[in-house]
Amino acid sequence: MIDLAPEIFRQRLVIEGIPHDTISALLISNYLKDLSVQIDMVTLIEPITHRSEKFGWLGWIHWETSGAHFYAWETPILFFSVDIYTCKRFDAQIAVNFTKEFFNCNSIEYKEF
Repeated sequence: MIDLAPEIFRQRLVIEGIPHDTISALLISNYLKDLSVQIDMVTLIEPITHRSEKFGWLGWIHWETSGAHFYAWETPILFFSVDIYTCKRFDAQIAVNFTKEFFNCNSIEYKEF
């Protein structure tokens, strides 16, 4: 992929995991707020959550330097996926470790790009 805007810094991180328990709207909201603190992002609005009966939970938070999306499934398995996109550098390992601990995950995978 050709970088069409090399003068604009962008960092992306996808974290996916198998949580120990079902994830609720309150848990998603708390996670996104706490993640903001962990990776030093300035929050512009409180997290928004919504549930699709067919596909599960979505959460989103808007940061001054972009934001993060959170997706959680209950079927066919308990599973979550977090997409972090920022125009400010952050320590990806802090985000991964925090996420693993927050959701008490046995299995977690991630990719930074």
